[in-house]
Amino acid sequence: MIKKNKRYFLIFVLPTLAAFIMAFVWPFFQGIYLSFCKFVTISKAEFVGFDNYIAAFQDETFMSAFWFTVAFVIVTVVFINVIAFAIGYVLTMGIRGSNIFRTTFFMPNLIGGIVLGYIWQLIFNGVLLTYGKTIVSDATFGFWGLVILVCWQQIGYMMIIYIAGFQGIPADLYEAARIDGASKPQLLKNITIPMMAPSITICSFLTLTNSFKLFDQNLALTNGLPGVVQASGTTVYTTQMLALNIYNTFYQNANTRGVGQAKAVIFFVIVVAIALLQLYFTRKREVQQ
Repeated sequence: MIKKNKRYFLIFVLPTLAAFIMAFVWPFFQGIYLSFCKFVTISKAEFVGFDNYIAAFQDETFMSAFWFTVAFVIVTVVFINVIAFAIGYVLTMGIRGSNIFRTTFFMPNLIGGIVLGYIWQLIFNGVLLTYGKTIVSDATFGFWGLVILVCWQQIGYMMIIYIAGFQGIPADLYEAARIDGASKPQLLKNITIPMMAPSITICSFLTLTNSFKLFDQNLALTNGLPGVVQASGTTVYTTQMLALNIYNTFYQNANTRGVGQAKAVIFFVIVVAIALLQLYFTRKREVQQ
């Protein structure tokens, strides 16, 4: 029976495999090739070697977007995970109405990024206009506006993962520790946090990659503004993140599409490298605990 089923294995796998190759694998490798080319349309691509990569690293807007994104990722990874962990911890303590709170906290994750960006733009501007400011008046407003928006959207999702982790901790561990006279802070430090290491790994990975790839919310909330003219004459958009910078480079000027493609490859390498490092160190921590 097993041998008979193996005959039909390829029949069921081939359609999905073909779709995956056409939609993901082929465009991925074609994109890497195009990052070494100057092109307007992919049928007329001219190979230029590493010129696009050199231009990408020399682009002041790209480096500004990179450092803005790094600062944003560090802040959001810490805030989202600490707050989601705390909320999940409280909501597994048997308080009344915990299911309603879980649903309420999770709901913002269901709203699309573009819609969310415009909604929060109205909220922030409604507050800041009383002081004669807007969300794009200053890079600091834009930065913390993005942090608040993303935290509000993602905390509920991470909370659900943490709650699942809390519920998977054996009650016997807590009971044995209480018999030995452990206090609540000691239970949290010596049992809860070590046992939650897998959940922390997953949530840290998701938060890190989601923050690095942020696009919709950045586009809708600030669109990279405000812009500052540098001594070289280049306008640097001070709240522009990497994904938005790549998008603008590729689509706003047909002559820089190769540079935009090179930026996309660099972006891919950065995200993969950081994500793998984060997974390595957090999983190593899991084993030690």
